[in-house]
Amino acid sequence: MDYSEIITIEPGKRSGKPCIRGLRITVHDVLEYLASGMSHEDILRDFPYLTEEDIRACLAYAADAGRRTAHAVAA
Repeated sequence: MDYSEIITIEPGKRSGKPCIRGLRITVHDVLEYLASGMSHEDILRDFPYLTEEDIRACLAYAADAGRRTAHAVAA
């Protein structure tokens, strides 16, 4: 998934953490909600400005970050 249009990083917003579409909700926030047991439907109900695509973009971003970390460790 190409998340480059969904995940944004702005130095002045949330300390430069990756956010969703310039909003103040971070990728980390969404991943923590999922890890705590919230379903996609729960998140979308609690945050109606988010979309299913936003959640998938967070997961894709995290997967890429994991790959980058693994490659850095292996090098």
